Amino acid sequence: MQSELNKAVFLDRDGVINFERGDYTWLLEDFKLTPDLAPALRLLKEAGFYLIIISNQGGIEKGMFSKAEVEYLHLHLIRNLRNQGVELDEIYYCPHHQQESKCICRKPDSLLLEKAIARFQIDAQNSWFIGDAERDIQAGQKAGVKTIKVESNRSLMDIVPKILGEINS
Repeated sequence: MQSELNKAVFLDRDGVINFERGDYTWLLEDFKLTPDLAPALRLLKEAGFYLIIISNQGGIEKGMFSKAEVEYLHLHLIRNLRNQGVELDEIYYCPHHQQESKCICRKPDSLLLEKAIARFQIDAQNSWFIGDAERDIQAGQKAGVKTIKVESNRSLMDIVPKILGEINS
């Protein structure tokens, strides 16, 4: 008997989860969540979606900040959302930068999505990637998930009904 696959919403970080500043974000004082983030994510979680962040963090390889600083910021995000009733399932990030090295985990490549799909037994065809850049959309398409490109720093409350409407139709 085969178990049913899970569904997920993959989310870019900068510009979707937190405000895109036009510069690297690794300091807590620069990390501001986008409007209505927790209520939007709560609706997706209640509908049975895994919530997984996929982020490029090339400033690590460029020596601008460390993995520890990124992980501290992510811990803050996890705790903040948990306090608002939302559990993230995972945060994957690529520490590489295209000017420094070649890798397949950096968006627009899809290795991080593929890792999550395998780990959480996700049905790609019934999952989504929400991003604010063309590289997010390309990564989602390569992984076989549906994609939604949003304007940076906007509320996800406009997007959630589209996702929920599709699973209920």
